[in-house]
Formats: sequence, structure tokens, C-alpha cells
Amino acid sequence: MRELLYRHAIREALDEELARDENVVVMGEEVAEYNGAYKVTEGLWDKWGDKRIVDTPISEAGFIGMGIGASMLGVRPVMELMFWSFHSVAFDQLVNNAANVRYMSGGLCHCPIVMRGPANGGTAVGATHSHCPEGLFAAFPGLKVCSPATPADVKGLMKTAIRDNDPVYVMENTLLYGTKGPVPDPEDGDHLVPLGKADIKREGSDISLIAHGRSVLRALEAAETLQSEHGINAEVLDLRSIRPLDQQAIIDTVMKTNRVVLVDESKPFCGVSAQITTLIQEHAFDHLDAPVKRVCALDAPAIYSPHIEDEQLPNPKRIIEKVLTLA
Repeated sequence: MRELLYRHAIREALDEELARDENVVVMGEEVAEYNGAYKVTEGLWDKWGDKRIVDTPISEAGFIGMGIGASMLGVRPVMELMFWSFHSVAFDQLVNNAANVRYMSGGLCHCPIVMRGPANGGTAVGATHSHCPEGLFAAFPGLKVCSPATPADVKGLMKTAIRDNDPVYVMENTLLYGTKGPVPDPEDGDHLVPLGKADIKREGSDISLIAHGRSVLRALEAAETLQSEHGINAEVLDLRSIRPLDQQAIIDTVMKTNRVVLVDESKPFCGVSAQITTLIQEHAFDHLDAPVKRVCALDAPAIYSPHIEDEQLPNPKRIIEKVLTLA
């Protein structure tokens, strides 16, 4: 194990897959000569050259459409969106084309493409750059969506996504790029994290905190305070993958603790947590000792002010307050 930054774990995954498969290419705005807007792809252009690391025009509709077409011909593109908030200008390509090509071709055409980039609030860049669209894309059959919280998970999920024959949309968090954590050493073997497999980040017995992305870290912070100040032992389940969703892991943790708070940075209306609430209601209702509660982003466009935006998003204070209503 080594300690790696989240951004370096993504870069290592890309580098290893570029070496493993000559069909893998990285494309996006400023990913090559500029080393990436968030320095995720730093050094890859120097190593792999213009054919494998490709700077694109500032046109998401254009380069995403190009990547989808290339993937249908056997290329495995990894496309970087500078912000996932820009998905809307390429919505037809992302949803109508990528999601449906295998189905519409009767299985003759695959679309092995990865779309990756930051999808989050909390960076004071305003409402047009702060979306969390994981629930939106998970609503479309044919698409796979993941939101890793740790360097080890983002590396393992990225490698799995690149090898998958379906479109996989990786929702990262800008605020995680500088976080550090243990990542298995390449010499110890291929580090792959399967899609659709959740992970218990903290064992607990009194209540389950279910989260994904950066909300996992906020839930872990809240769990430590709940233990030290209130004697509440919270379990933290990291979904990692939104679709496919590890339904059994969700049911198992609810059956174990009998209380649950869902922590979700996306908006509450039709969000990921709404889907999980329905899942618990249908499959684990008799195991609940209290209603399912949610801590989501407040249902309004992202607030520009950093101090107010922090209150708009799930934070340890809001999580703890919600848990104490169930104690």
C-alpha cells in the first residue's frame, strides 16, 4: 500500500490502462498539453503522445459525440468533462445515443466509453457549475454510474469502467482531488473494484449512514462525533456505484442497525436517496425501528457564497442533528 492523492490514483489508473490496451485513449478539453484542468492527466501526454492523449475543442456536444462514435468502432475512449454540469449541451449523445446503441443494434454494437470529471457543489462556482447528476443518469437503462469516495476506490472503479463494454459515467468530486489515502501497489496485482458492489467504511450497530462520493467522508466525520459525544455507534456504507446498485448491502445494513439516515449531495426530489428510501420500504420495512431520514443538498440552485453553500450541502452538523432525531 502507498498513500496517493485522489487525482494521482485516477492518473495511475489511466496510465495502467493505456499501457494494457492500445485501444484506450484519453480525450477532453486541456487534457494533453495543459495536463488537465485539475492536473489529473499530468504527464500522460508527454508519455503517450498525441494519438493517445487528445486535446479537444471546447464543444462537449462535438467531442462526446466523436468519442461515442469511436467507441462503436472498437476504441475505448476516456472522456474528461471539465464539469459534469456541462452534460446538458451533450444530453442527446450521453443519453439517447450512448445508452441505447447496444439495445437498438440488437447487441451488435457496444459503446465501451468512460465519461469522467467533477460532479459536485461546495466550490463556490455558482449554480451552473455545481450539479450532481448521478441520479439523473442512473435513471436511464444502458448507463452505469459510479461515485467513488477514496483514492483506492476511484482507481479500482476507473480501471473496471475502462474495461466495461457499456458506457460508464464516473462522478468525481473536485474537493476530493487533493485528499490522500492508501492505494494497493501495482506490483501486488491488478487493483479492480467491481461496479455494483458497496463497501462498509465503518462498522456500527446503532444506525446506518448510507452515502456516496464526498458525502461518505462527511458521514465518517459525523460518525466519529456521534460515537465520542453521544455514544451512538454508526455504520457507514459507501455505495460506490449508483447503477448498478448494491441492493443487498443496503438491506443488510438496515437489518443490522434498524435505523438509517441517507446522506446525499444531490437534490432530494427524485434523487438517489429517494430511490434508496423506496428500496428500503419495499424490502426491509419490517426491520425499521424508525422512519428513514435523509440529509441532502437543500432543494435550490447552488448558492455562490462559500459559507452558505456549506450549509446547503450535507455536513457533519446536519447529519448529527438528523441522527439525534432518531435516537
